[in-house]
Amino acid sequence: MGVMPAGRTDRGVHARMQVVSLRLAPGDSAEALAARLSPLLSPELGLCVARRPHPSFHAQWSAAGKTYRYRVQLGGTVAEAWRPYVLDAAVDPVLAGRPIAPERFAELLRMAEGTRDFSAFHENSSPRKSRTLESATVRELGGGLFEARLRGDAFARYQVRYLVGSALLAAAGRLSEEQWRGALERAESIAGLKAEAAGLVLWEVYYPPAVDPFTTTERASPPGLAPGPPFGDGPGE
Repeated sequence: MGVMPAGRTDRGVHARMQVVSLRLAPGDSAEALAARLSPLLSPELGLCVARRPHPSFHAQWSAAGKTYRYRVQLGGTVAEAWRPYVLDAAVDPVLAGRPIAPERFAELLRMAEGTRDFSAFHENSSPRKSRTLESATVRELGGGLFEARLRGDAFARYQVRYLVGSALLAAAGRLSEEQWRGALERAESIAGLKAEAAGLVLWEVYYPPAVDPFTTTERASPPGLAPGPPFGDGPGE
């Protein structure tokens, strides 16, 4: 029974939606597998949906894109329940003591949208090629907590963490806008910041309608997904 996930997540990164495809033995079923697995899972790991997909479906190769969300505290105090899932800029060893305007952070991230070579923001272990960042926005969640939302067709290793971390670095004045633009527009190497893993969540994996195994309702509210951190909308939820 070979197991193929939609992609890997770094140690310490969370996943609201990880998709896995596998081949079952003749006579077995997705429902029977779910019944066997559910009692074995830890409280931190849930099985939301199990079903037989389209015959051509493959969790990784059929994927058309992903959304990641990154939570960062830019003011106030981190709510205790959220502390393990947030980068607190005030105590980060690189960002501490440098005020970061959320509007500036959002402006810098928006500059990354488009199809480009993101090699200045990922490890050399990932192939160097053009990737499309469809959107990069920042949402205020309340209490000084902000969430960067990045949607794209594909992401290289550590790409989201380097993009978010380096945008924070530039917003804090420790990386010039010229350097930031050079990295984006010409793939020039920079001394960027790889934001810590704890703030990152793989939020959603997208598939073409013809093979998408999930309904709109399941995507909006996955069955059995625990409310609150790290999958809720923040302190004001």
